Amino acid sequence: MRICVAVLAVGLGLAGPAFALDRVTFGTNWKAQAEHGGYYQALATGIYEEFGLDVVIRQGGPQINHGQLLAAGRVDFNMGGSKFTSFNYVYNRIPAVTVAAIFQKEPQVLLAHPGVGIESFEDLHGRTLLLGAGGRATFWLWLESVFGLDEAQIQPYTFNPAPFIADPNKVQQGFVTSEPFAIQREGGFEPVVLMMADAGYDTYSTTIDVMQATIDRDPDLVQRFVDASILGWVSYLYGDPTPANELIKADNPDMTDEQLAFSRAKMLEYGIVDSGDALELGIGAMTDERWESFFQQAVEWGVYPADLDFRSAYTLDFVNRGVGLDLKAELLGQ
Repeated sequence: MRICVAVLAVGLGLAGPAFALDRVTFGTNWKAQAEHGGYYQALATGIYEEFGLDVVIRQGGPQINHGQLLAAGRVDFNMGGSKFTSFNYVYNRIPAVTVAAIFQKEPQVLLAHPGVGIESFEDLHGRTLLLGAGGRATFWLWLESVFGLDEAQIQPYTFNPAPFIADPNKVQQGFVTSEPFAIQREGGFEPVVLMMADAGYDTYSTTIDVMQATIDRDPDLVQRFVDASILGWVSYLYGDPTPANELIKADNPDMTDEQLAFSRAKMLEYGIVDSGDALELGIGAMTDERWESFFQQAVEWGVYPADLDFRSAYTLDFVNRGVGLDLKAELLGQ
């Protein structure tokens, strides 16, 4: 792995001890977990270093807003949420830009009990939906619009699976990479998974965001961070994830090997990182068409004015270059 990356880095004129490393700070959206695996892999295996970067990964958490810290210049790169996050920057006149979409699919799902007649989103009418405030402000707008669900169905979700486990008639939000694991462990059953991304909810997720000033000042730095992060994700998903997992557990002692393995497997199974455009353009891929499609839906939902300059929320300049495709093929023996 180090040899492959070193060859690429040399080709870019980045490798070698004569180059001082550029120190950058990257803020994640939560405590260390497999959903951050590619970044930790790039750090643990020396990929960032080969690209001339000294990267510090700062964990997120319930009391940490890395989006604000990005705007304040306290972190250099931030792990964004969905396209809502990117559009909100524009709406609030914050010159932050999304430069890569690591998750091609939003991992958000609805979970139901097996054997109760819920096999699709169309079966949700009349069911109690446990949704958090964030979900009501984002994906609920899509659920309500597309499937005609009623707000009266919603009850608060406290991020505790116990109420869902106890009541077969309830449906709970969650991430496909985490909540099903907790339900299997605590409830003793495998829930029905309704994947929003596979039903038309086409937002990107887990983006890489950076201030426009950084792009203007040092686009090469941005490119190196994006490319190295992409290679880290290829290595984490298709190679040995152990280096990243050890760093993740060091940062987050509550994380277990079983949870890490489950989350990584689900990312692969559902194509969370590597699917759609990313299969041809490389991990992190974005297109104008997908950005415009989601924006037009958000306008219809009444979230943003139609004249919002949504295209300033992102740039395609740093992705769609096929970075990591050769490494993926090598790791898969193709």
